[in-house]
Amino acid sequence: MSSWKIHTYPNNPRVWKAQIAGKYVGVEIETPAFEMGKDNKSKEFLAKFPVGKVPVLETPEGPVFESNAIARHVARQEGSKLYGSSSYEAALIDQWIDFASNEIELPSAAWLYPILDIVPENREATSKAKGDIRKALDILSHHLETRTFLVGERVSLADIVVSMALYRLYKMVLDPGFRKGWRHVNRWFLTLVHQPEFASVIGEVQLCEKMMVAKAAPKPAAAPKKEAPKKEAAPKPKPAPKKKDDDEEEENEFKEEKKKSKLDSLPKPKMDLDEWKRTYSNSGTRDVALPWLWQNFDAEGYSFWVADYKFNDECQKLFMTANLLGGFVQRLDKLRKYGFGSLVIFGEEPKLQVSCVWLFRGAEVPDEMKETDDYPNYEWKQLDHKDEQAKKLVEDFFAWDGEFGGRPAFSQGKIFK
Repeated sequence: MSSWKIHTYPNNPRVWKAQIAGKYVGVEIETPAFEMGKDNKSKEFLAKFPVGKVPVLETPEGPVFESNAIARHVARQEGSKLYGSSSYEAALIDQWIDFASNEIELPSAAWLYPILDIVPENREATSKAKGDIRKALDILSHHLETRTFLVGERVSLADIVVSMALYRLYKMVLDPGFRKGWRHVNRWFLTLVHQPEFASVIGEVQLCEKMMVAKAAPKPAAAPKKEAPKKEAAPKPKPAPKKKDDDEEEENEFKEEKKKSKLDSLPKPKMDLDEWKRTYSNSGTRDVALPWLWQNFDAEGYSFWVADYKFNDECQKLFMTANLLGGFVQRLDKLRKYGFGSLVIFGEEPKLQVSCVWLFRGAEVPDEMKETDDYPNYEWKQLDHKDEQAKKLVEDFFAWDGEFGGRPAFSQGKIFK
């Protein structure tokens, strides 16, 4: 077995692609000690690798940089079957390698880099990244539904590259609740990482149990208060009758208005809405939360509604559409006691669509919803929970995966709870 060297920092999944490929083709790839910021800045290193980045490969024939180029070079060694059995299969393998770079690694970086404290957190970027990862998993799941591997009947470089692009996601954020909708991808990933060639490089893989999140930015320390000079105590005036200011009157009016909600006068429902919200937040959606919902649903106390945005032709930019939903949610504080909703953006720029599915207290759209400026912008239709198609629509919206009643592919969404 010939020996090559890759220079890199430790535990780099981009290097593992080449090392795993090496196990299949009989090339042992070493990773000697390497100090980032020093070794990659040396004249000797830059003479071989002018980009100054890692990983980089040294072979008896010469240097190679860029991780996919390195993995391809290893996989093309004489006698290797990692690049398929025909030029067409080789093209399919290249297709999936490019898919990993464009559709997985880019959104993965936007999602994981804030958690790794490499870049500051941007919630809109994270939300979009999650939607992009869902799309990629949908594509993989559909392809793997009838296949064991991505190309052909055995492990290829496509499987190696795509699985390593997903590795950190499975370790850090794809918790049981998130990944449950893609069982074909999960089965494929676990099949690969348990292969001896994989395990000898990456070791035992523990899937994420709880989604990691970025650390909250520390609040700036408050400036110390300066002590005012002491003054002689003035005679204490007699208390004047308390006069309500405008803010206090508004607050009291708001409290009074909440007390007068029509929904508070309804008979106590059998299903506890807060318990549903806790179950949804803390458990897997399809395997735990949705079965709980149907088992406990009280048709006399609650109703389901679908709301389709009337002006989808204006939804051309994803960030603007996400802001539209964000504002909608912010204006619904009065509804929190009486509702739960999934607000979803479908499609791709410049043709986006917005639809929502709501669970409301009572048999009608509550006044707390009707009073918002957003309510007239949607077409509202009540869903019959006994109808299988309506029930599936509710499940797809709450789980953020599925057919969504024939709507375009899921992009991103918000949960109101």
